[in-house]
Amino acid sequence: MRDGPIAALPPRSATPSQGLTTGQASDRRAAFGSNTIERAPSVPVWARIAAQLRDPLVLVLLAAAVLTTVTGDVADTAIILVVVIFNTVVGVVQEIRADRAVTALSDLTTPAVRVLRDGVERELPSVDLVPGDVVLLEEGAVVPADALVSEASALLVDESSLTGESVPVDKSPIDPTGPTKTQNVLAAGTVVLRGRVVAEVIATGANSALGRIAALMRERPGPTPLQRRLARLGRVLALVVVVLCGVVFALGLLRGEPTEAMAISAISLAVAAVPESLPAVVTLGLALGARRMAARHAIVRNLPAVETLGSVTVLATDKTGTLTEGSMVAERLWTPSGTAELTGTGYAPTGRLRVGDRVAALDTVPHIRELLVAAALCNDATLVPPDADRAAWQALGDPTEAALVAAAGKAGLDRAALRERYPRVAEAPFDSGRRRMTTVHRAPGGGLRAVLKGAPEVVLTAEFVTADPNALRAARHAADVLAAEGYRVLALATRDLDEIPAHAESVERAMTLLGLIAIDDPPKAAAKETVAACRAAGITTVMITGDHPATAREIAVRLGIVDDRSATVLTGDDLAADPNLDLTRTRVFARTSPEQKLTIIQAWRARGAVTAMNGDGVNDGPALRRADIGVAMGRRGTEVARQAADVILADDEISTVVSAVEEGRRVYDNIRRFLVYALSGGTAEIAVMLIGPALGLPIPLVAAQILWINLLTHGLTGVALGTEPVGPGTMRRPPRPPEQSILGDGLWQRVGCLGAIVTGVTLAVGVWAEHTGRAWQTLLFLTLLAAQLGVVMGLRTRPFGRANPALPLAVLASAALGLAGVYTPWLRELLGTETLPAVELLLALAGALVGFLAARVARWAGSRARRAGDPPPPAAGERADRLARTGTSGPVAHAPDARG
Repeated sequence: MRDGPIAALPPRSATPSQGLTTGQASDRRAAFGSNTIERAPSVPVWARIAAQLRDPLVLVLLAAAVLTTVTGDVADTAIILVVVIFNTVVGVVQEIRADRAVTALSDLTTPAVRVLRDGVERELPSVDLVPGDVVLLEEGAVVPADALVSEASALLVDESSLTGESVPVDKSPIDPTGPTKTQNVLAAGTVVLRGRVVAEVIATGANSALGRIAALMRERPGPTPLQRRLARLGRVLALVVVVLCGVVFALGLLRGEPTEAMAISAISLAVAAVPESLPAVVTLGLALGARRMAARHAIVRNLPAVETLGSVTVLATDKTGTLTEGSMVAERLWTPSGTAELTGTGYAPTGRLRVGDRVAALDTVPHIRELLVAAALCNDATLVPPDADRAAWQALGDPTEAALVAAAGKAGLDRAALRERYPRVAEAPFDSGRRRMTTVHRAPGGGLRAVLKGAPEVVLTAEFVTADPNALRAARHAADVLAAEGYRVLALATRDLDEIPAHAESVERAMTLLGLIAIDDPPKAAAKETVAACRAAGITTVMITGDHPATAREIAVRLGIVDDRSATVLTGDDLAADPNLDLTRTRVFARTSPEQKLTIIQAWRARGAVTAMNGDGVNDGPALRRADIGVAMGRRGTEVARQAADVILADDEISTVVSAVEEGRRVYDNIRRFLVYALSGGTAEIAVMLIGPALGLPIPLVAAQILWINLLTHGLTGVALGTEPVGPGTMRRPPRPPEQSILGDGLWQRVGCLGAIVTGVTLAVGVWAEHTGRAWQTLLFLTLLAAQLGVVMGLRTRPFGRANPALPLAVLASAALGLAGVYTPWLRELLGTETLPAVELLLALAGALVGFLAARVARWAGSRARRAGDPPPPAAGERADRLARTGTSGPVAHAPDARG
């Protein structure tokens, strides 16, 4: 029996092309360059440090450090510089550590390739390839450059990383008289799954398919939403503080106060009003978030990416290998006598055979047994069990055939025993022309058995199968229904023979139909919950794939991205035909090119959305780079995708994205919580200095007292507030509007309200003490400090919770140091305070209770206002919270909004 239309490769000596000579290769290398794609240059440490120091808030801190140095306040200068150094070191170390982790994941490159040079086969580094080289590739090889197929044997190539198409592609030799077609072109970065090939290199480096995609990624992304918000805040704070402190200085001069004393007071007030701990709070929050994400196998390449995920309004995601397993699985079986389903994931030969609503033994359904035996016999794939290097079963050969082998194993068939019982004696391999494969086996009882496997539209015809016309129509209808649901369908038939025929055509006649097997790349177990969690969190999910439209639609329906199969699916051809389409109205895109994925991301960004792109292929690289945040798969992700991403999922688990969104929201909530605390305190200090003189308090606080309060409130206490845990309800609220200020959503009002209450209680105590002849300035000093420490405890989501013990400890330490400023002689002398009796001390400390209650009321009022204005939370919200924390769904008690 002949092998079919694709002949085996001739011996090496008979290869028509002898390849380039060494001299020709040298000339072409000089003309075309090496076979490498330009990568982003390594960033020197000094450049990383400079980038950190250019942050507007850091610049404000550096200016404050200069002012405190001028006034001789060494302690505050040291504190500010420590904050700046801490912020810079943490940011730089995280970037370097992430870059090293990405480098460790880089395994896509082909270090060496077999090449014909000077008529001799030799192994060369892939970077030395030039156009015109003749390369020889076998099963498992990564294609090192774009090449034309000259000779091939049963060649099957995995192009999913480049096109998003989950089904491998047959490749055939070029027609010397015809045009170059995609079926005879090998693209750089694709993988040979089966067969052997001789190919001539036509493009290398930047001119290859990989290089052209890399060119789309040269534009550097802009600042993140948080960076933009903090930059605006830094500019506003700097302006407001300078103006108000100028007012304090001018009013002091008008009252006849000494110029030097008022200058020092104004500068001290400026330093106190600037929340110098904010960069440390931001950096520490991001670093802790990155650390928590690393524990869940997500590598953060730059710290702001943690918070950006919390701002995301649109999650655009690839399908193959991202939402789906990236492996083919046989799920449904059809025979003329009945149907069945197989459970299990991946290529592991473990699962259940289900007939109707019951688990069935294979021996009880002989028609299913015959179908699966045939699928295991007419098959060239092999399954490799897990070992030290592989965590799961792997396929060797065509993934579709590997799915059939796994299906037989799930039903209880032993592939090795079947091969021994039915040894193969002849075959006609599958190819894109025939669209079928036939094998002949020696039967146990004597004689031969032929098995035919192929596309239903080919096999389910009277030419190959002998059956009643109605039976064939029923089979074709079943195949059409399965294909419409996104499955790849194979038909199998069999026939008994007496002898091995000379030609395949004589075997593939008058066969008996066994049935159909429906195969697909199933969604990941966590994908549906992830999409539901995103929807509950107000995030729109968009699928962008290079796969078939029917497959894309079916996966989108199964995952809940769209509600039904009537949803619109736009293809790359649709986008090319009408450039004016509103791409933000569609949730599923298929057959898209890398350029079109980029266009879709840009359309959402132009509409004001904060976009995240999730992908693993080379074709996802440009979109990963252009999105506000790129998330790449680490294991199956290509080098191009990993280099373009901001976050890398080392375990390829998409549910980690939900956890990352929660981390981002936690960081942002803590930043806002800190700003309420710091700015309300700063507002109170400025208001006390402005209003106090009008109430008979000439200089309410001296410079040293202002700076001491600033040190105790903005130091450890402020930083500890930035490590508060995520609050309940975080994943049951929509993302904040991209254009919203960091002080929006009622935060300005809360700052003003708390600042007014702290000012009021402080001045009330000070005025009372002044009128009754007590140490009014010391009482005012302690009351202001105590009220601010009360506010910080009241701003917690759970005021008396144990999740963040650092904050209560920091508050106690700050309170102790505040008391030390009154009762320690050398500090008392430095600060200009006086010792207070117990009753007056208790009065001052009562300010903490006022601050605490004011913060709780402000939180309650803000939450109530939001609940009145927001729509009811989605029913899936509880699952979103649970998935963000544990990766599983389940009941969660309803909890109030936890925004700062």
